[in-house]
Amino acid sequence: MSVKRYKIQNSPFVVPTDDGKVIKEHFGLASDGNSEISIAHMVAPAGWSEPFQTPEFDEYTFIIKGKKQFIINEDTIILEAGQSIIVEKNTRLQYSNPFDEPCEYLAICLPAFSIDSVNRENE
Repeated sequence: MSVKRYKIQNSPFVVPTDDGKVIKEHFGLASDGNSEISIAHMVAPAGWSEPFQTPEFDEYTFIIKGKKQFIINEDTIILEAGQSIIVEKNTRLQYSNPFDEPCEYLAICLPAFSIDSVNRENE
């Protein structure tokens, strides 16, 4: 008998939000208890933003549709569909979507995203 070495995720954990952002975590702490990596599909509505933060994890972002703005230290970067970025842990940044259309993207965090390790400035 062979050992099953895969897991298909058909029911990602939908993270409750109060800012209109849709977060579906496929793998990570909230969905399957994995503390090594988190993979989430997200949709940020037009006009959305988060407070500045200094995460204790590397975050890879791939833009599927729309645009997303990153303020990283003193730099303002705008990514569009098909582009990606890695922001290394312990880097101060702010994510936002100041544009007129939603932004759909994938976020991968190493180690996994945790509300305790994101270090948002207003929390």
